Amino acid sequence: MPKAGGGAADEEEFRAEVEERLINEEYKIWKKNTPFLYDLVITHALEWPSLTVQWLPDRTEPPGKDHSVQKMILGTHTSDNEPNYLMLAQVQLPLDDAEADARHYDDDHADIGGFGAASGKHHDGVVEDVAWHLRHEYLFGSVGDDYHLLIWDLRSPAPTKPVQSVVAHQGEVNCLAFNPFNEWVVATGSTDKTVKLFDLRKIDTSLHTFDCHKEEVFQVGWSPKNETVLASCCLGRRLMVWDLSRIDQEQTPEDAEDGPPELMFIHGGHTSKISDFSWNPCEDWVVASVAEDNILQIWQMAENIYHDEDDLPISDEPAKTS
Repeated sequence: MPKAGGGAADEEEFRAEVEERLINEEYKIWKKNTPFLYDLVITHALEWPSLTVQWLPDRTEPPGKDHSVQKMILGTHTSDNEPNYLMLAQVQLPLDDAEADARHYDDDHADIGGFGAASGKHHDGVVEDVAWHLRHEYLFGSVGDDYHLLIWDLRSPAPTKPVQSVVAHQGEVNCLAFNPFNEWVVATGSTDKTVKLFDLRKIDTSLHTFDCHKEEVFQVGWSPKNETVLASCCLGRRLMVWDLSRIDQEQTPEDAEDGPPELMFIHGGHTSKISDFSWNPCEDWVVASVAEDNILQIWQMAENIYHDEDDLPISDEPAKTS
């Protein structure tokens, strides 16, 4: 308890200690349950925190090995104490028929190497994000502090003016992502703690709102392998994975307590704010995420979460732990 007469500083310190204990307790519970929630978890402590992570579309299978080798780009955030630089990380991921799985919890299985040094006005506020359309090279979208989603077309007679504009949220819009499969669908995330879907053919009204985040949403990203799967993260420590195909599915009262049917999975492995995440373009359901405490995690949710039980192979073997 804070000392009597200690003032606001002691009270704040006490609250910080309580929050830290709570976070540590949540992490212990999460780690204990990883064999049931994940097929893969790799954790690596970086020398510096990274504000970005991006898988490269490069994958090799060394002969005679039970793993594939993939690469990703990370960027340091040294707070000006040291020069910032890009890092090329090489990661070994187990093959589908390999025995290791988190059922496969690995506290450090990534080789990190550094290289090099890195270093239209129609929004009424700061532009927070810009994204090119993935199927039409002449289209891109932008979002900003003015609550708007704007769509631009470089073929337009006046390409410096947006061809579509909508007040997308009730707060600043931080991010957007076009669906890689459906050319009409775009997702946005906002300081109003929601993720929204829009159809470019009828942009005035959102298709759906995801509202389970407890803090402002700053990133959204579509799965490169599954058309209806979307991930989002907020200023908290949670990354949520959504499945649009489950919207409006019937739920039991017990399931409804955990969230709406479209909320497929919550990744709770980070103890600090998540800075960025990236879907693996080569391995289905594999995600990399980085947090402010220098932690890089590579994870894959358990197969029984994204597949119906009827589709799963029958096995008498218990889950392996390592």
